[in-house]
Amino acid sequence: MVDRLFGKRIFLTGAAQGIGLAIAEACLAEGARLFLVDRDGDLLDRTVAGLSAPQGHIGHTTADVSDGAAIADAVTRAEGEIGPINALINNAGMNVFSTPLEATEEEWNRNFDVNVKGAWNCSKAALPGMIENGGGTILNIASTHSFTIIPHTFPYPVAKHALLGLTRSLALEYAARGIRVNALAPGYVETRKVIDYWNSFPDPAAARAKTMALHPGGGIASVREIALAAVFMISDECPFMNAACLVVDGGLSQLQHAL
Repeated sequence: MVDRLFGKRIFLTGAAQGIGLAIAEACLAEGARLFLVDRDGDLLDRTVAGLSAPQGHIGHTTADVSDGAAIADAVTRAEGEIGPINALINNAGMNVFSTPLEATEEEWNRNFDVNVKGAWNCSKAALPGMIENGGGTILNIASTHSFTIIPHTFPYPVAKHALLGLTRSLALEYAARGIRVNALAPGYVETRKVIDYWNSFPDPAAARAKTMALHPGGGIASVREIALAAVFMISDECPFMNAACLVVDGGLSQLQHAL
């Protein structure tokens, strides 16, 4: 254990699986104390039971990030269990892919409720304590959809563009209060959702190979590779990084810009 995150008390959403779980594992390995939140309570319970950490280093609760009151309660509970929150990782999100005229109002609302309002609910609940205690850091898990538009993925990129706006707005508003707010933008990541997408094709191996071939290095990120970037961004190793978006996509977005 290197303890790069010793003294960090992290509130992490969307923590039960995928990138969120990988971030939780990486943060624990670096000495952080965590409070994990997910809307799937059963899955979260199983996840926490499988994590290895000293007693008292993990708290958790079930909550939907779109519910501001539930998140405010979760932050209060977190402060009681692991101490004042000085790092927030807004990882919870959902894919909503359609076309503009086919997307339903329900899809539009849920997309923004989770991907944008959820991050704001958590930030709004955590910021007062951070300010009172002299500072903190917020990391929003964005996406390469935050600055690119891919047809037939509406309205997901609209929300992810807005998440970058939220990141920059909060960063500039509270920089003088010791708060850093940044975003991390993964590209393709080998999560369960991506694997299920490949498996939806008649030839899953061919679908996987097609995705890999899009990338300059011939492969996509593992969840651990995204988690390691998150550890760096919430650590004290980048104290002057603020209102920034770190892209972790193997160079794919640059290749797209060049075409």
